[in-house]
Amino acid sequence: MRKFVMGWTALLMIALLSGCETMGYSSEPDASFVEPMVERRDTLTATGYAVIEVQPSDIAAQRRLLAIRAAKLDAYRGLTEQVYGQYLDSTTTVADMVVRSDSFRARVEGVVYGANLVQIEPRGSDTYEVTMSLDKSIVNDLRVLYLERAVMAAGS
Repeated sequence: MRKFVMGWTALLMIALLSGCETMGYSSEPDASFVEPMVERRDTLTATGYAVIEVQPSDIAAQRRLLAIRAAKLDAYRGLTEQVYGQYLDSTTTVADMVVRSDSFRARVEGVVYGANLVQIEPRGSDTYEVTMSLDKSIVNDLRVLYLERAVMAAGS
């Protein structure tokens, strides 16, 4: 009896839905849905951090400047990860069904130009935070440049 009711319910739903108008919706996927998530935003942003006290200087003002520079480079690394992705390398050694060693490395490589410095802010008494942004049109240029360089390198 249950199968009979479920069958009639499904048939009724099909009959009702087949008579409905689509109201302008297409069954084709929207191009913005198919594109990567990074393409839907106007800008990419990345934030970098650096600790002041670990910077190699005896002068406090110079340590602060070095921390700002290190935080800026960390933010650039974050932008590079978003544009090009990361190279990941993992190795696990198993002997006698026991993990003997496990290593994991991440590497980022790429060129970033045209990034804007959004803000430099101290966080607490010993850390700087730097936020950088990158316009979407520049991201597309960087990807084209990267692909051209990869093709040239493969040809030599």
